[in-house]
Amino acid sequence: MNALNPTTEAGLVSIQIGDQTFGVPVLEVQDVITRTAINRVPLAPPEIAGSLNLRGRIVTAIDMRRRLGLPPRTDDPDGGVSVIVEQASGELYALMVDDVGDVLWLPPSAHEPTPPTLSPAWRDLCDGLYRLEADLMLVLRTEAVLTLAPPVGDTPDSPRRTADQALHGDRS
Repeated sequence: MNALNPTTEAGLVSIQIGDQTFGVPVLEVQDVITRTAINRVPLAPPEIAGSLNLRGRIVTAIDMRRRLGLPPRTDDPDGGVSVIVEQASGELYALMVDDVGDVLWLPPSAHEPTPPTLSPAWRDLCDGLYRLEADLMLVLRTEAVLTLAPPVGDTPDSPRRTADQALHGDRS
């Protein structure tokens, strides 16, 4: 699932990570769950919190605070929710976020490009923004969020890996 179609109304699930509001395309969201037991995986990249069991399916959990370079929660480290997203491959991922808001349907005329002043790390993960009444909502590109940098020690030419490859290895 790629960038938003600029000619149709965008359905976005609003999520909160730290002080920032993000939107995840509603067609990619399968479920929203409260935090559940997460099994840590040895040697997984820091962004991978581990895996969880969702109705018999093993789901890779991504710590979105770590993925975005934000400090961990101090008020309630085990609080928050997980947004379950499904990729075109059928693989499920849990994006661990602080809070989930409403589904917003926004007109294409309200979509703006990603600001050039946004940090490069965040710019690579976003597909523009929407101005809300009291906030800016950055649109997350989940495919980019799930593409992790090569592990330390790999060469700059090493291919980037998906979160699933980082957790389970290349199964091809």
